[in-house]
Amino acid sequence: MTAAAADHTGHQDGFVHLHVHTEYSMLDGAARLKDMFAQCEREGMSAVAMTDHGNLYGAYDFWSKGTKAGIKPIIGIEAYVAPEHRRHRQPVRWGTPAQKDDDVSGAGAYTHMTLLAETTEGMHNLFRLSSLASLEGYFRKPRMDRELIAEHAKGIIATTGCPSGEVQTRLRLGQYPQAVEAAAAYRDIFGAGNFFVEIMDHGLSIEQRVRDGLRRIAKELDLPFVVTNDSHYSVEADAKAHEVLLCVQTGSNMADPGRFKFDGSGYYLKTPQEMRAAFPDEEWQSGCDSTLLIAERADVTFQSQNLMPLFDVPAGETEESWLRQEVRRGMDRRYPAAMTTGAGSRSSTRWASSPRWASARTSWSWPTSSCGPSATGSGSARAAARPQAAWWPTPWASPTWTRSSTG
Repeated sequence: MTAAAADHTGHQDGFVHLHVHTEYSMLDGAARLKDMFAQCEREGMSAVAMTDHGNLYGAYDFWSKGTKAGIKPIIGIEAYVAPEHRRHRQPVRWGTPAQKDDDVSGAGAYTHMTLLAETTEGMHNLFRLSSLASLEGYFRKPRMDRELIAEHAKGIIATTGCPSGEVQTRLRLGQYPQAVEAAAAYRDIFGAGNFFVEIMDHGLSIEQRVRDGLRRIAKELDLPFVVTNDSHYSVEADAKAHEVLLCVQTGSNMADPGRFKFDGSGYYLKTPQEMRAAFPDEEWQSGCDSTLLIAERADVTFQSQNLMPLFDVPAGETEESWLRQEVRRGMDRRYPAAMTTGAGSRSSTRWASSPRWASARTSWSWPTSSCGPSATGSGSARAAARPQAAWWPTPWASPTWTRSSTG
């Protein structure tokens, strides 16, 4: 996630983090919202963007807590983009075998792109893109493609993304014409002034090797720069905890010398002063200014009222109490024999109103029916082919819930 932060003192000294990964990211973000907003307040940063990898699960929580803390929340996503069509579920390579380490990330599955909601309509489009990426483009990660992005681009500000972006990947492979074509295509999709050339610096060669190419493309296509810092935790002291989180994600341990870890440094919520002081050159400073302009433009809202439907219930009843009675009547109607045995009636009511029926303390017994485990014939054969203890009722048998005597 990119964190965008603006200094209260003014345009020249401010900076907004637009690439911050939160606790809602896919086990690579360790920035807890409470700590992140507290850090923004301490450093005088008035805005921050959430761009978790491949999802927007924390959007409402981020927006509501940021608004409450007095920090402007910018809703975004670090999108996974299919190198070809989203429905193409095979690895894609753009370079030669010798260029394997510089080629399409995810072993040929996706590139990256930073997308930020400028308007509430744009935020809704991000939600649509995220959902469709999972439904239509999932291959190792939920992936969008140019076609899908073009259909839902309104109200969105985009950048070339991190070093795994399409433009940067083409540049590393020495494919400058293809890099220009990709940048021009996205400029046309999002519109003039809505597509930025993203630059960052964590001391990595993959960042430095494409800097000249990005400068050239920005000049050729008249694209603005934006400076970001890939932020995965709130303060520098959290670096070790983040390493542990990456071990959890990859199933490795800290003692493994070949474990996945971030090269470079500085993946925390840097202060505006730290970001401004990193480089004095013109494009870097103009890129820092762009973060403030994006923060000013971005303005989204959620509807805070309860949108759950309300159901009419008889006088003296609540929705919960009436649901329990309806479930009891339905169980009585469908399984009259089962409901007359032991504690079945009481436990079925508990099952309808509490998730505790699925705990280790709960067991269940099967009623005898033409499809149950104790029956004969084809139903019995199907039952024998399946485990006798399952987490959920199957289409061919339904349980009578009883409390076990253990635990």
